[in-house]
Amino acid sequence: MSTFDERENAFEAKFAHDEEMKFKAEARRNKLLGLWAAELLGLTGDDVQKYVTEVIASDFEEAGDEDVFRKLAGDLGDKADETTIRAKMQEFLAEAKAQLMAEI
Repeated sequence: MSTFDERENAFEAKFAHDEEMKFKAEARRNKLLGLWAAELLGLTGDDVQKYVTEVIASDFEEAGDEDVFRKLAGDLGDKADETTIRAKMQEFLAEAKAQLMAEI
């Protein structure tokens, strides 16, 4: 195997790893968002986990974060404005990445 092939394989492996970590971080962020929103909505018990699952599933509607934002904004109504929701999305993404890095 040539040096070029080895470098190509290394770049492909790094890309795959980075994409996997991105997916895990976003899924964990969505879980944290679901827990936060469930608290604002006053959910308890099994309803919390059901709601968290709904928030995580909402991310599969389209690429990007807008599907999750729409889900939260629609459910929270006047309990949280756009700025608050988007700030929480960023805050929880950073927290999710930190949690994942701590696990490595």
